[in-house]
Amino acid sequence: MSGTARTTSTWRLATLGGVAGLAWAASLRSYMWQIGTGHDVTWTGTILTILASGAVAGAVLGWAEARRRAGRSAHLRWFALAPFAFTVAAFARPGQFAALLDSGLGSGAIAVPAFAVLGGFALGRAGPRWGRVVAGILAAAGIGVIVSTVPTVGGDALALSTPRGLWAAILVGSLMLLAAWAARIPFLPVPEPG
Repeated sequence: MSGTARTTSTWRLATLGGVAGLAWAASLRSYMWQIGTGHDVTWTGTILTILASGAVAGAVLGWAEARRRAGRSAHLRWFALAPFAFTVAAFARPGQFAALLDSGLGSGAIAVPAFAVLGGFALGRAGPRWGRVVAGILAAAGIGVIVSTVPTVGGDALALSTPRGLWAAILVGSLMLLAAWAARIPFLPVPEPG
């Protein structure tokens, strides 16, 4: 692949990843709105912290896929940290760390990327099989906890026996599985040349 074609492919995959990450983050914000009360849509909280982080994480994973396809494996595993763009953005906000210690608010900015990366490692082909199995068990348990909090946080209106509660659980569960699927990119093998 020529340098120009490689650059074009990188931009195309990074852009596609950025758009997919943006859509994923907007969907996650929709879920957050469903389970909580008083969640305002703001420039810093929604647009910069959640949506921009999703676009950045998706673009970085798209870039990782372009590198992987081009056979450039050097430092590919570092791209697995892309979902933690949410954590960085959330805790860059003044007072967020204190809110985490005081009430647990913001713990999702740590848990969501962590379970996505664990799931990505489990779905990839890097590392020992036992490590992928352990990561898969931890990711499945974490995703299960996130799904099970729908009625706990949302109350009776979001009981899993109601259409709205089941919808919210399916939404967050499928988003987490999709995040793990995308996060597996840095853990996939690099194709053989030719």
